[in-house]
Amino acid sequence: MHNDEKKDVMEHLDELRKRLLIVMYFFVAALIVGFFLSQPLIYQMQNAPWTANIQMHAFQVADPIKIYLMVIVIIAFVVILPVILYQLWAFISPGLYSNEQKLTLSYIPIVMILMLVGMAFSYFIVVPYIVHFTFDLSEQMGIATTIGINQYFGFLFRTVLPFGLIFQMPILVLFLTQLGIITPMVLKKNRKYAYFILFIIAAIIAPPDFMTHILLTIPMILLYELSIVISKYGYKRYLKAEEKALEESLNED
Repeated sequence: MHNDEKKDVMEHLDELRKRLLIVMYFFVAALIVGFFLSQPLIYQMQNAPWTANIQMHAFQVADPIKIYLMVIVIIAFVVILPVILYQLWAFISPGLYSNEQKLTLSYIPIVMILMLVGMAFSYFIVVPYIVHFTFDLSEQMGIATTIGINQYFGFLFRTVLPFGLIFQMPILVLFLTQLGIITPMVLKKNRKYAYFILFIIAAIIAPPDFMTHILLTIPMILLYELSIVISKYGYKRYLKAEEKALEESLNED
């Protein structure tokens, strides 16, 4: 490795270290914010409308503190998500063209909005449905259900957080399409394989809860179909950008 190459590598590593330190500082500050927000949030989740007839128990001494710390960390992560995305963009942006820099930067608020929409959709629609369905079934079967506080919050986290990630699918597809990596034609052609992969992903995210699996798979399929529609728009922009670049290249010659 030449001296210039070593210098470039060291500069990149130094830049990466600076970006990670910035994220760490913001994360520590967000943990403080989470410390004050966690108790009201935990209280709200414990006393949601669908928990009216649920009595929760702590089966281990450490369950309450475990939930408390977990909620603090999740709040901190959601709060600093824009910071993480911006630092990632700032690290890779020097290697992008100016139009790609503007494009990728504009995705940051969209990613944040989709994350919150996905989590809200899961919390206010999916979770109540699962809780009502399972408790009605238990009542019909004459089963007295005892809920551990750790299990309840674990169920919430496993259901709500994946939806925040799954709702990123349209923006990810748009991004890859505008870079020319995928096309709407490819998405259509491989639809059945994509459905199978989404089904497997849902099974990995939500085992062994069958209802969560189904309620996760259906929105994923709908988001995939929406991604195809969005991809058509992105592909048109990609073709126009390529045509413009070709014209500029010919004019230079």
